[in-house]
Amino acid sequence: MKDEFNFHPSALIPHPFCFMVPLLDLTRQYQSLKPELEAAALKLLESCHYILGPAVYEFEANAARSLGVKHAIGVANGTDALQIALMALGVGPGDEVITSPFTFFATGEVVSLLGAVPVFVDIDAATYNIDPALIEAAITPRTKAIIPVHLFGHPAPMPEINAIAKKHGLAVLEDAAQAWGSQLETNGEVKSCGALGDMAAFSFYPTKNLGACGEGGLITTNSDELAEKVRVLRVHGQRGTYTHYVIGVNSRLQALQAVLLDVKLPHAQDWNDARRAHAAFYNAQFADLPLTLPVELPGARHIYHQYTLRVPQRDALTKVLTERGVGWAVYYPIPLHLQPVYASLNYKPGSLPIVEAAALEVVSLPVFPELTESERQIVAEAVRAGF
Repeated sequence: MKDEFNFHPSALIPHPFCFMVPLLDLTRQYQSLKPELEAAALKLLESCHYILGPAVYEFEANAARSLGVKHAIGVANGTDALQIALMALGVGPGDEVITSPFTFFATGEVVSLLGAVPVFVDIDAATYNIDPALIEAAITPRTKAIIPVHLFGHPAPMPEINAIAKKHGLAVLEDAAQAWGSQLETNGEVKSCGALGDMAAFSFYPTKNLGACGEGGLITTNSDELAEKVRVLRVHGQRGTYTHYVIGVNSRLQALQAVLLDVKLPHAQDWNDARRAHAAFYNAQFADLPLTLPVELPGARHIYHQYTLRVPQRDALTKVLTERGVGWAVYYPIPLHLQPVYASLNYKPGSLPIVEAAALEVVSLPVFPELTESERQIVAEAVRAGF
């Protein structure tokens, strides 16, 4: 690789005009649920139970049932979910955590915030998830955990990752920020992402498949011990009143967000089904074009948080998309191992070639549930025009 990554990130942000077909339009979802959302918000405001309380506990119970896990614990945001989960697993200074370089920065950031070192392993070219065949070579005596990322909503190869973790006595924390409702069949049993490792972290950032009206996050686990640690850590390490047993943080899911998420939760599967239908339409439209389509491996249920193509001549395509008023984005233009803040880890361009090549070619198209048939036809025509 040369100096392809030495550019300002704004080079891959479309011009901020109103696209004819937006990459995402949150107003449509709000309008479809407006009466229920507003009624739930007003009821919560009248209750004056704003921090934790019945609304949060009810949502946690509903979320746990939906995911098929024993415990679901609400926190302030997805980044906190990752960090608190690592704290509960005992990750700290001097430890190493193996993860993917192709993800939002928070996945590596939380490791560094705890004084540990992120160790980046290259990805599988088809799914963009961490390549399990490369994990074992990255394990050292300092390795404490593995964070697989279910990128774009396609499950990571959890059976292989769990087997490696068990062999070496490592914890597995799923980064499920983009994977609410995605599933994986293993040994004849279908499980949701979030129920596949020792712990999992979800984000309810508004753009997610299940999004809050603000920030929110969730930690899931089937371990009573880890769940208790998380509940203590999220309230300053406190058990009881003003009695603190560990150094924790202040990270509680707001009750207002909990009630709004509870309104949305029953619709999440239908929204994911709509995304999958859009993806199937695109796949059929683009099958004869010289590009790489998203894959869905056997046993996996991809929920298309993003519909991401791989295009060798990306700039030419995005120019046409912009000219035709079609929203697009690049997730992610700079892999984590090449981020300036991680220069001290001594990764060099070319050290993780598969992710570096992908970062130069991926582009995501509109796939939000409320996208209309006419809009996705416009998207398809624009992509075809780009070739």
